[in-house]
Amino acid sequence: MKLGYYPGCTLKTKAANLEKAAMAALDHLGVEYKELSRWNCCGAVFSLTDDDLIHQVAPVRNLIRAAQEGCDTVVTICSQCYNTLARANKLVRENEEKRDTLNRFMTEEPDYNGEVEVVHYLSLLRERVGWEKLREAVANPLTGLKVAPFYGCTLVRPEEVAIDAVDDRILEGFIEALGAEPARFSASRECCGSYQMIAHPEEGIKRAAKVIGAANRSEADALILSCPMCEYNLGTRQREVVAATDGLTEVPTYYFTQLLGVALGLDTDLCRLDLNGPAAQELLVDKKFIAAATV
Repeated sequence: MKLGYYPGCTLKTKAANLEKAAMAALDHLGVEYKELSRWNCCGAVFSLTDDDLIHQVAPVRNLIRAAQEGCDTVVTICSQCYNTLARANKLVRENEEKRDTLNRFMTEEPDYNGEVEVVHYLSLLRERVGWEKLREAVANPLTGLKVAPFYGCTLVRPEEVAIDAVDDRILEGFIEALGAEPARFSASRECCGSYQMIAHPEEGIKRAAKVIGAANRSEADALILSCPMCEYNLGTRQREVVAATDGLTEVPTYYFTQLLGVALGLDTDLCRLDLNGPAAQELLVDKKFIAAATV
């Protein structure tokens, strides 16, 4: 399997704390990959309009780029990118008429027929590395850390591209492999509020408050996620959500890749904890997972 890495836009701008530790972890675990030399925005969301094929050009063109570079598999870390690429790939594979139309749209590109597999980073860890090998690679077990696993929408919906059936508990398995404890968390597959936080802030705050409240009730020390939109709503805007909602308390948020980097004993600078805010850094210092001098 020749593995190509599709980073997407946000990981190269505002979500370095999602990307850097993730790629260093693959190196540490001996997983060979190549970042695609040419890529464009994935389209951000998968269009649900049946005749809006032009919106599928962006994700399909990225898959063409991967095929041109000899990759038979593309991994992405952002759950929104994964969802968009995987659903576009499924469309191309299953709908001959739309596949033909898309190929005719892209007159300067070779035809694409779905030759590339799209996988999420968590699936790659589980299926190529394995939880046991990951557990063996952990140099700094996160013992005593109770973590609420937040899947959100795009890792698990729709079912045909979900990385995880409800019973598989992929994030829970990941947390356990790092030595931490997964919290029983009722809102793990809820929506964080998505773009409503910007378009309709009151509704966005209500959705985010439901997730944070469930994390509080689970007595989790922290909340982990894989999506920059989720991090914006549940992390960056958390103080505002808590202030607007009776009975909530703040809970540190991390990208799952940051806790992976800490557990593997990677250079803390790669985890970019400075982008998470003081509470996230302080918790890891208090638990003695990182040294105070590194934050």
